[in-house]
Amino acid sequence: MMTVSAKTEYACIAMIELAARYESGQPARLREIVEAQGIPQPFLVQIMAQLKAAGLVLTSRGSAGGYRLAQAPDRITLADIFQVIEGNGDQTESNLQKPTPATEALCGVWGQISQARTKLLEEVTLANLAARVAEQPDEMFYI
Repeated sequence: MMTVSAKTEYACIAMIELAARYESGQPARLREIVEAQGIPQPFLVQIMAQLKAAGLVLTSRGSAGGYRLAQAPDRITLADIFQVIEGNGDQTESNLQKPTPATEALCGVWGQISQARTKLLEEVTLANLAARVAEQPDEMFYI
């Protein structure tokens, strides 16, 4: 199973929330994203600042202000979000001081895995994910 940091997962969730609102043209307030998705607000503030600095989201001030996607959801991929939040963090080199033929062979496999992961992340758009979310039935919790 692929391990994804909480920060990256929250960034993806926030972007899916913005993708769901894209067609309406209505920006989402930070509080609305927090309430809809359960993301801790201080964490979301940091994430949205990074996404804004990278040009993936736009902000507007005022009573009708908030966050919105800078591009259509079918133009933003998971790879874009991962790059902003995690950087180019794939490690395909050995941590060992003295590489051996076995570690070199493993590094080759790690590189292939990294390339496959990157390819998949580049194929999945926010539009794909927003459509998946829309297909999910709303859960009802009764006490």
